[in-house]
Amino acid sequence: MNRVHIKTYGCQMNERDSEAVAAMLRGKGYALVDNEKEADVVLLNTCSVRDQAEQKAIGKAGHLGKRKRKNPNFIIGIMGCMAQNRGEALLDSLPDLDLIIGTQKFHRVPDHLSNIIATMQGQGPRPESIVDLAEELDSQNTIKSHVDDKPQATAFVSIMQGCNMKCSYCIVPKTRGTERARPMEAIIEEIEELVAKGTREVTLLGQIVNQYGIREFPFVDQKSPFVQLIEKVHTIEGIERIRFTSPHPVGFKDDLIECYARLPKLCEYLHFPMQSGSNTILKAMRRPYTIEKFRSIIEKIRAVRPDMYISTDVIVGFPGETEEDFELTRRHFEEIGFDMAYLYKYSVRPDTTAEPLGDPISKETKEERNQVLLEILSRRSLERNEALVGKVEEVLFEGPAKKGEDMFIGRTRGNRVVIVKASPRLVGQLVPVRFNRVTASTLFGELVLEGVESEAAISS
Repeated sequence: MNRVHIKTYGCQMNERDSEAVAAMLRGKGYALVDNEKEADVVLLNTCSVRDQAEQKAIGKAGHLGKRKRKNPNFIIGIMGCMAQNRGEALLDSLPDLDLIIGTQKFHRVPDHLSNIIATMQGQGPRPESIVDLAEELDSQNTIKSHVDDKPQATAFVSIMQGCNMKCSYCIVPKTRGTERARPMEAIIEEIEELVAKGTREVTLLGQIVNQYGIREFPFVDQKSPFVQLIEKVHTIEGIERIRFTSPHPVGFKDDLIECYARLPKLCEYLHFPMQSGSNTILKAMRRPYTIEKFRSIIEKIRAVRPDMYISTDVIVGFPGETEEDFELTRRHFEEIGFDMAYLYKYSVRPDTTAEPLGDPISKETKEERNQVLLEILSRRSLERNEALVGKVEEVLFEGPAKKGEDMFIGRTRGNRVVIVKASPRLVGQLVPVRFNRVTASTLFGELVLEGVESEAAISS
């Protein structure tokens, strides 16, 4: 009864939460398995940002329910944002669920599972489904465990939970609660422990990451708490690369921009959500900036780091988005020249201020607009990658590629995916690679050692 499989939907925050739950379960004697068919327990860590993400998780849980009806001792749990959003109502359509865990209760998963298993083994009456959604003081300090039996070249580190923004389309403040920052000392200690296990790159995670500690900690020398934190991480010996996600244009001040000029470990990559290129739509979305302000921040960043790689989020089909509004989005999207983007077709989220507006724009129109941006993105990304052919950049190898014998995957400082024939001993190492072939999404190349391509590095 101790084999657990965790399936994660959604963002990097969810991936990080799943990783923490996995580590906590291992600490309690559970075995984590990659194949759900081998598991005694399947936990779905869910997303509520879009209806499609919720429907995928609900469909999966329904499929698992068929297995439970054949094996009553099989345990199904739903964690995360959809659990927080829908709560006990999930039992109406998914009566086979044993466990529903909210976003501030991940650390309770091992104990809840142990109680469920104990009752199944005759140590008490069979319980009703456990639903644990309540807010919990200092829950932001519980997501600190990492998968401890697998060295990680890169790691996500949650520095805060929650969000105080009021974007009209977004359900995150409901599912994640208000902003709560972890102490800097605890974050630094966690990263130092990761370095001791081989981590060379960290990504600092927060719903609005540049708002870290803005209410809890003071500014020092006109530097925000987030900039102070980056500086502290920068001093950690063994950390070679620092990233963060996702920031908000509000609070993205000069002290943070200047970090790209003076902190060499801070990678020349930024995920910077635009959402729309129309000020009318930005206002309707309750995004408190103009497209001109958004672009001015990017211009300042590129002034200090001309080689910057920038990705973004865009929502098409927000209620009221006219052809003129979308044309503004298209124009700014193309002129800025994003290197990567997450493009979303608007879907109504319950209990948001945009919910009463309905969903008046047709699926066909949303799809057409989405495709326009995808084509621009593909062209730009391919051009940027083609400019790297013949050049050498440092790549941090993360592990084996999904396909190809002796093929390994890594990333450049600009967060471009790289596939190279290499040796397992290079995982976790920073190695120069010369690129000889590219697609819009991937760089392919060969190892370069001491300025010369070396087959010995592959075979040794």
